[in-house]
Amino acid sequence: MNIFRIPLAVTLAFLAGCSGDAKKDTQSKAEPAPAYVKVDPATSGILNGKVQYSGKKPEPRIVDLDQDPICVRAHGKRAVPVHEISVDKTGALANVFVYIKGGLQGKRFQPASDAVTIDQKGCWFHPRVIGIQTGQTLRVTNSDPLTHNIHPMAQLNREWNQSQAEGDAPLQRRFVRPEIMVPVKCNIHGWMRSFIGVVDHPYFAVTGSDGSFSIANVPPGSYTIAAWHEKLGAQEQAVMISPSGAITASFQFRGE
Repeated sequence: MNIFRIPLAVTLAFLAGCSGDAKKDTQSKAEPAPAYVKVDPATSGILNGKVQYSGKKPEPRIVDLDQDPICVRAHGKRAVPVHEISVDKTGALANVFVYIKGGLQGKRFQPASDAVTIDQKGCWFHPRVIGIQTGQTLRVTNSDPLTHNIHPMAQLNREWNQSQAEGDAPLQRRFVRPEIMVPVKCNIHGWMRSFIGVVDHPYFAVTGSDGSFSIANVPPGSYTIAAWHEKLGAQEQAVMISPSGAITASFQFRGE
């Protein structure tokens, strides 16, 4: 009889015990679920506002689409105006990214479950300016009958660059760090531009054609809010939101 022979049942029991101990050890070392802030809707406030432009109304930049006949057909013409500073007759300024810049330190907010979409249509990115939370899904679609390329030129997040042909499935990506702003270009059609504001909370908005914005469900407190425009720079101001309060903030950008 071999005194070193260990019965199979004993061996299996030993291995099972080791496996169980390893599993318990892994579970004990797992990071705890993040503690997200839960905002009380009964006491939260709302931040409304408007962004205006003063000065001579800027002329649009004229883009020649002649390098791609499909783009020309999409617009029915070769030369297309691009309003990088989009102002209506009242001076309302569109495509301004407004967000809470200070006052939320130490608070973690659960990423929104819905995706934010950029569509490539008419050889253009739509919308031109978007906001998104860290961890939220960015969805990129191509509605054109040709191949496009989306290239977010991030500095704090990972830069990526991917082509998307006609009929391809939507691309899905996420940003892990706040970044104001991430410029986006198409390497195939050099006139295509877009901008992404990435923040780690849900308190942001982009002004519409009337220059207005609204940020809801804000916890009471003192904040610094900022407004960013691709050509006119950035501005900041301090605001105080009282429990269940509503305030109005305004920004004024000046041109030539």
